[in-house]
Amino acid sequence: MTPRALFRALALAETVTWTLLIAGMLLKYVFVLTDVGVSIGGGLHGFVFLAFAATSVILAVNQRWNLPVTLLALASAVVPYATIPAERWLERHGHLDGGWRRVATDHPRDGSAANRLLRWALAHTALFAVLVAAGVAAVFVGLLVMGPPG
Repeated sequence: MTPRALFRALALAETVTWTLLIAGMLLKYVFVLTDVGVSIGGGLHGFVFLAFAATSVILAVNQRWNLPVTLLALASAVVPYATIPAERWLERHGHLDGGWRRVATDHPRDGSAANRLLRWALAHTALFAVLVAAGVAAVFVGLLVMGPPG
C-alpha cells in the first residue's frame, strides 16, 4: 500500500466514523432514544482518530512534510469531515506523491533519528504494524479508563 492509498483510506475511515458518532449523538441527545450509537460510534471514531493521527505522523516523516502541512493533516481529524478535503489538498500539492523511503539518500533529514526509525519500520513492516496497532490500542484503552470527555 502506498502512502497515498494509506492516507486516503484512513481519511475515508475517519469520515465514516464521524458519521457514526454524529448519528449516535442524534439518537441520544435529539431523539432521546438510546446511547448505544454514541458508545459504538464514539469508540470506533476514537480508535480511527488515533490511527489517523499515528499515520499522519508516519507520513509526515516519510513524505518530508514541513510543520504546517503536518499540523494541517492532524487538525483535519478534529473537524468533522475535514479529512477528505485535507487529503485532496495534500494530493493536489504533491504531498502524497512517491512511495515509501526505504533507503537513505543525501537529503539532510535522512540522517535524523525519525528517518532512521522509519527505514527500520519499513524493513520490518509486519512488526511495525503490530507495534503501531498496539500503541494506538494502549492509548485508546488509557483514554477509556480515564472516561468520557467532560
